[in-house]
Amino acid sequence: MDKSEEKTWKLDSQSEEDKLMKSVLENDKNEIDDGQVITDSINQGMGSFTPDVMFDKMVQNYKQAEQIYGESMVRALSGYDPSYVEKNIVIPEFRREVEKRIKEKFDDLRRKGLVDREGNILEKGYELSSLVMYAQELDNLKTSGFLGERPNKKDSIYGERNNIKNYKSEDRFKDIDIKKSVKTAIRRGHSELTKDDLKVFTRQNKASTEIVYAIDASGSMKGDKIGMSKKAGIALAFKAIEKKDKVGVVVFGKEVKEKIYPTKDFMSILRSLAKVKASSETDLALTIGESVEMFSPGDMTKHLMLITDAMPTVGLDPEKEVLGEVAKAKAAGITVSIAGINLDGVGEKLARKISDVGEGKFYLIKDLKNMDKIILEDYYNVY
Repeated sequence: MDKSEEKTWKLDSQSEEDKLMKSVLENDKNEIDDGQVITDSINQGMGSFTPDVMFDKMVQNYKQAEQIYGESMVRALSGYDPSYVEKNIVIPEFRREVEKRIKEKFDDLRRKGLVDREGNILEKGYELSSLVMYAQELDNLKTSGFLGERPNKKDSIYGERNNIKNYKSEDRFKDIDIKKSVKTAIRRGHSELTKDDLKVFTRQNKASTEIVYAIDASGSMKGDKIGMSKKAGIALAFKAIEKKDKVGVVVFGKEVKEKIYPTKDFMSILRSLAKVKASSETDLALTIGESVEMFSPGDMTKHLMLITDAMPTVGLDPEKEVLGEVAKAKAAGITVSIAGINLDGVGEKLARKISDVGEGKFYLIKDLKNMDKIILEDYYNVY
């Protein structure tokens, strides 16, 4: 991380303890490794570290253990590549070595105040996890060229209708001005509308923007899905708050688990995202309804971004209920986009309906590594 990024972090966190931050920024390998272990455990849905149970599961059924803890956790705790562990865990001498390393790692985390005696993650552990995610995401965005300035677009698909312009292939059909288009065709002596006759509204951005970032934390999101969703949320909060916009967070499953109202407090968002872990089912209708209530009153751009890997599973008629809530959101002046992670055909069809009714965009995410860039592109389209 370069000096400008260090400066940004320090300006945002002057009331915070500097020790962990300094270690992460200076690439202290031990601190970063510890933070990654904590992060992986949260993303895998684990509430605590139990070294004896972890080791027993590796010995009894390695494949099942890998599904529970994830490859990166196995690597971090054992110090070996997962494929090597799987191959050699039957050897008594190797078992003893792995058991020793897992216990040493647990003792080290406890000694540093990251977990308690029962293995529960402490606040210091969550803080270290959030700092490591923050540093990793900024480095990733810097490498990808996403930390540079993006000029504020004069025209936006989300603002108020303003001027009229000629239709282009990237314009939305719903922004076509039928009356102007027909008049143009008549003036040109055309008996029917052609593409060259079409006129569309441009939309002028409003003064400020509020984004609510809603993360699906249902059980199927466990692992890399929830991990990359959290990092994408960090990227969004970093860029939006830098632009003086506000960002809120909703964490949902069968119910709304966590809400951070739109704010410019980056640290509160970072801490909230660090603690997100996956469990239960998906109730999109409830999430959208509660998200709508989080936006401030007044004339501003309001946008809801939904992240999910499955369509709603709660309610008598989940699809109808979801689309009804999206329609209410749009009536309240809130646009709705949705990023679907590897959705099936049915899920993709509903997701497209959601973005259509919400006058936002639909993104089908097939490569999790691109999620942060997609979320930022959606933000750039909004502001």
